[in-house]
Amino acid sequence: MIGRNSTSAATQTAPPAPETLFERLGGRECLERVHKRLYDRIFHHPVLGAFFADKNRQHQEDQQTDFMTAQFGGPKRYGGRFPGDAHQHMFITEEHFDLRYKILEDVLIQCEIAPELRESWLIFDRKFKNQIVKKSVDECVKRYKNDTILVAPR
Repeated sequence: MIGRNSTSAATQTAPPAPETLFERLGGRECLERVHKRLYDRIFHHPVLGAFFADKNRQHQEDQQTDFMTAQFGGPKRYGGRFPGDAHQHMFITEEHFDLRYKILEDVLIQCEIAPELRESWLIFDRKFKNQIVKKSVDECVKRYKNDTILVAPR
């Protein structure tokens, strides 16, 4: 018996597939999980951790999650600086960038992100390399008068 609110199998349609990378990843919960693990590794890393001395880890995780949420097609809540401006005072070498990239890749695997979604995330992340990496500490710019140029060991 078919009720008045029922539809036959022939007329039912499947729910729409998630359209944005944010939706395909599973939303904010996924990004929070990835960033928690990522920053756990980075804050404790013998080289990269130097960039985060005296920084609030939860704030870094929240900022990264808000930024990536917006970039991946989710709600636009990020109010911070874009990567080039946010990192202008940091002497980040290609080696530093590649080290963080490898940690991110490992974390995405640990968090069981599907290979095609992991690849999309990593491709997006790599787009910021030219904005962040510097060949010389002379390329660094203080964000304000009494700012410190951050240099991590190699």
